[in-house]
Amino acid sequence: MTTIKQTLSNARERLADNSDSPQADAEILLAFVLDCDRSFFHTWPELTLEPDQALKFETLLERRLLGEPIAHIIGTRSFWDFDLKVTADTLIPRPETELLVEQALSKIPTDEKQKILDLGTGTGAIALAIAHERPLCEVTAVEQSSTAREIARQNQARLQINNLKIIEGDWFTPVMHEKFELIVSNPPYVASDDPHLKSGDVRFEPKTALESGTDGLDDIRHIISHAQASLAPHGWLMLEHGYDQAAPVRQLLEQYHYKKIQQFQDLGNQPRLSTGQA
Repeated sequence: MTTIKQTLSNARERLADNSDSPQADAEILLAFVLDCDRSFFHTWPELTLEPDQALKFETLLERRLLGEPIAHIIGTRSFWDFDLKVTADTLIPRPETELLVEQALSKIPTDEKQKILDLGTGTGAIALAIAHERPLCEVTAVEQSSTAREIARQNQARLQINNLKIIEGDWFTPVMHEKFELIVSNPPYVASDDPHLKSGDVRFEPKTALESGTDGLDDIRHIISHAQASLAPHGWLMLEHGYDQAAPVRQLLEQYHYKKIQQFQDLGNQPRLSTGQA
C-alpha cells in the first residue's frame, strides 16, 4: 500500500529517462486512474491507493515507459477549452496549434457570418475551436481518413457544436465549387526521412498525418497553389508548418502572389504559422 506522494515520486523517477515531463505524466495518469483533478494530490498527498487503483496505475505507467503517448493511454488531449477524444488514428493536438486558432479568430469579426474551411481536420481540434468561438460562421472540415472523421464527429457531438460540417475528401476536392473567407490547415509537414519520426510520441501517430515528401513541403505546396481558387476576394490562408520551414513557405506564398504575408512564432519562439491574403 503506497500513498499518492510515494506513488508519484516513484513514477517520476522511473519516467525520468523516458519523458520530457515525468512529473506531469505521472500526475495525469494518476488523475485518470483516480478520476480526480491534479490539484487533489496537493491536498491529499498521504491518501493511500487501493490495490486495484495501484494495479491500474502500474499498467498505464508501463505503457508510458514503452513510449506510448499520454493522449493515447487516457484517450483524450486538452486543446483550447476542450478535452478532445484522441486515438492512434489521429494526430495528437499540440499546444502550438492554438496559435493558428488565435490568428484565425483575429480575422473573423464576432458579428459576421463567414465561411471557414479547415483542411485535414484530424480530431477536429482547429475547426471545433473556431466554430465554438464564432457561432455565426459556417465551418467546413475536410478529412480523408474515415477513422479520423469518426473521431472528429464524436468530438463534435460531445461538444454539441452545430455550425460545423465534417466531410470526406482530399484537400480541396469536395469543396472545389465553394468560396471561403478563411482557409486554415495544420497539414503534414515532416520530411519522410526525418529522424524524429522514429522517436518520442510521433512513433505512435499515423505517418500520413506527419510525412509530406522528401522536404516535408508536398502538402503545403499543394494547398498554397490551390487555395486561391477557393478563397473569396481578400480571403486569408493560414498554415502551420515546421519551425525550419518559414523561409520556403514564405517563398511559396510569394510565388503564388499572396499579399500581406505574415509569419508568427509559437510558444517556444519558433516560427510556426504563415498567413497570406488572396
